[in-house]
Amino acid sequence: MHVIDWHVHTAGLGYGGSGAFLNEEMRENFRFGFFLRWVGVTERELQAEGDQLVIKRLSENIARSRLVDQAVVLAMDGIVDRATGLLDERRTQIYIPDDFVAREVAKYPNLLFGASINPNRPDAIERLEQAAARGAVLVKWIPSIMDIDPADESFVPFYRRMAALGIPLLTHTGMEKSFAHARDELSDPMKLLLPLKHGVTVIAAHMAATGRSEGQDNFERLLSILPAYPNFYADISSLTQINRLGYLVKALNLPWTIDHMIFGTDWPLQHFPVVSPWYHVRHIGLVNAWRISGIRNVWDRDVALKKALGVPDEVFTRVVGILANRAPKPSN
Repeated sequence: MHVIDWHVHTAGLGYGGSGAFLNEEMRENFRFGFFLRWVGVTERELQAEGDQLVIKRLSENIARSRLVDQAVVLAMDGIVDRATGLLDERRTQIYIPDDFVAREVAKYPNLLFGASINPNRPDAIERLEQAAARGAVLVKWIPSIMDIDPADESFVPFYRRMAALGIPLLTHTGMEKSFAHARDELSDPMKLLLPLKHGVTVIAAHMAATGRSEGQDNFERLLSILPAYPNFYADISSLTQINRLGYLVKALNLPWTIDHMIFGTDWPLQHFPVVSPWYHVRHIGLVNAWRISGIRNVWDRDVALKKALGVPDEVFTRVVGILANRAPKPSN
């Protein structure tokens, strides 16, 4: 069984010429220290070895997993000033450039390139072509922090090119609480109807499992349109987190949702206290909670917990978009 984690983040502070940055607000946020600890580096190590150390250690941790073979590592574009077409560094909270991620993941057979391109860039389609040529298996957005409205009709040419290239769109849905501030109205799953109608394979990250839009739960809004499009999927990343308890079980109780699910972890956000099998005792029982809590590798622990909750093998092995037509990149 070949398993790909479709939702893995990386970190960067600009060391080693990565071009990445966190703005001052994010660096001063209490989450900053936790994030570095969870990715397994210190700022001193990054200063000495460069931001590429995060990706190196990520590859090493995946290699130690018994259950996960590869991971899609996600770049993160920022806010683009529409007047100038340039990156708005003042308003951008996190920026991890495609060039850095593409260059580094190419060194490791167990990592895949997830591009991030803000379609407000005047050269967005050119950047999409470049990303595809460098092996991108998807484009990642967090609309609420990138100031992207997926329902913006001006993006139609970008969507059409995505569809032609077979590049899926992995986009955050539901509330965003990992950053200092976010425009959550931009992560309404209903806004994904435009790319879907233009043939883009869309993956709704986190199954829209938090927040409300227009007076309705985002989760319910997603479920109302998910079965209508064969090119519409939802990843199950973060659905074991303490702030999303119960959503995965609810979805699994609707058998048709399984055909639309894709595996992801939202690494590094699967560490205690954000995630613990003990939060799920009601559904998995004491014996399973004890067994899973003893698994050291975070990917193996994530898979074991989701299997105990009832996620079938087909979700873990599902591939979509351009990757479905590509021979698997051999893992170590």
